[in-house]
Amino acid sequence: MALKSYRDLDVWKRSIELVVQIYSLTLLYPAEEKYGLISQTQRAAVSIPANIAEGYARVHRGDYLRHISFAKGSLAELETLLIVASKLSYVNKEQIKPIWDELQIIGRMLHKLEDSLKDK
Repeated sequence: MALKSYRDLDVWKRSIELVVQIYSLTLLYPAEEKYGLISQTQRAAVSIPANIAEGYARVHRGDYLRHISFAKGSLAELETLLIVASKLSYVNKEQIKPIWDELQIIGRMLHKLEDSLKDK
């Protein structure tokens, strides 16, 4: 089955669900982080599916690969921000473990997508 849209990509679907999880998690952060860690964490999460979608819509494979690279960068940023939130005791490791596990899955999926685009 050929993909008709970025919305058909499992990695995009999972990334959208990740955004929902991140928005729920950041509700636990202190209010004074609204324009700091909360905003940055949410933006990093949203950037993952947004870059997948934008790359898919590009005409040239190189542009698509660049946007997958951006998504991978946002994923690493998100991991880092979750570590910071944990170290600041805004959330505990049990609260972020399901999200962390999902980040690892999405990271592997992005890597496979990147490899498949390089092989063409």
